[in-house]
Amino acid sequence: EVQLQASGGGLVQAGGYLRLSCAASGFTFSTYAMSWARQAPGKGIEWISTINSGGGETRYADSVKGRFTISRDNTKNTLYLQMNSLKPEDTAVYYCAKPGSPFRSRGTQVTVSS
Repeated sequence: EVQLQASGGGLVQAGGYLRLSCAASGFTFSTYAMSWARQAPGKGIEWISTINSGGGETRYADSVKGRFTISRDNTKNTLYLQMNSLKPEDTAVYYCAKPGSPFRSRGTQVTVSS
């Protein structure tokens, strides 16, 4: 059974930072690309970033480029999202997901106060 468990959200002031983690199980994590997405209040789901299976290739949405860093540790079956220089508009529920599949984590809430 595929399981994705995101954690690390919280309340932070603008300009602050958080690191999200996503623990994966039930599939061969190291052979799949992984992604982060978010959903702000009243809005649709926004793709944020994807990392390839080996971790050497990453892509970002323009809204987070230069501030967020996706990474992974295949020895720990864990995906990360380092979020720096947070802005109030980053407030959202964040999800990790296995691209091309219906699998995604429950969300972790990130709230950035101004």
